Amino acid sequence: MLKKFFTVLLYVFAGIGFFLVIGYVAVRFGLTNESGIIDTQRESFLGGAVYESVSVKSFEESEEWRVLEEALIRDASVIDKAAHDAGVPSRLIVANLVAEQLRLFFTEREAYKQFFYPLKMLGPQTQFSWGVMGMKEETAMAVEAHLKDSSSPFYLGTSYEHLLDFPPEVTDIKTERFRRMTDQHDHYYSYLYAGLYLRQLMTQWERSGFTIAERPDILATLYNIGFTRSLPKPDPKVGGAEITIGTTTYSFGGLAGTFYRSDLLTDVFPH
Repeated sequence: MLKKFFTVLLYVFAGIGFFLVIGYVAVRFGLTNESGIIDTQRESFLGGAVYESVSVKSFEESEEWRVLEEALIRDASVIDKAAHDAGVPSRLIVANLVAEQLRLFFTEREAYKQFFYPLKMLGPQTQFSWGVMGMKEETAMAVEAHLKDSSSPFYLGTSYEHLLDFPPEVTDIKTERFRRMTDQHDHYYSYLYAGLYLRQLMTQWERSGFTIAERPDILATLYNIGFTRSLPKPDPKVGGAEITIGTTTYSFGGLAGTFYRSDLLTDVFPH
């Protein structure tokens, strides 16, 4: 009986090992890959998607919007300061914040119900993207680098060079960067990094002869898809990650642009 038991056990482990190996091979060679929403939207941006028109009513009347609206009003002074320091309109930062937060509210439902809704707070991220603006670490590092590199098409000038400097006593910059961008009690750096990112994108396009300062939907698309996909051209298209609110699906850029052009919160963040 003992021999039979060990024989069966051996076959069980052999079977498990076989499926693990098959799974590894499938992942290693990309056999499980599917075209993701963001990748599809990125290609649309580069290749020629049609500009989308969406209705503000589909999120304006939601409970999630009322929660977000209250949190935005509470953070208005911090947003205004960061926008001033970055040299961009406050409403431009808020447009990207609205898209990021509504995406979070409608995908992280348990967190929304337990924390964001009862506390009327913005949702911070601490894993793949950081802070209330959902910025990736590599993007934050690129924003810092562009401030210093006068040869970069994203360079903003000497008056901006030291805005993101770390104090000389800081020895662990990686940890300090994470702390400043995920501080739930003070969102200033989240907004400042976002504002500088947007300003750098505007600067790159202006230097190439294309002005997108009046295209918040294009700026939000670029904010969402990243520096490496920012390729100035005369006919950029709106895109970015898909965000589903109720029965309506937006792109990140489309949702941000819709908010920006709406009358929502214009008394706090004017056009």
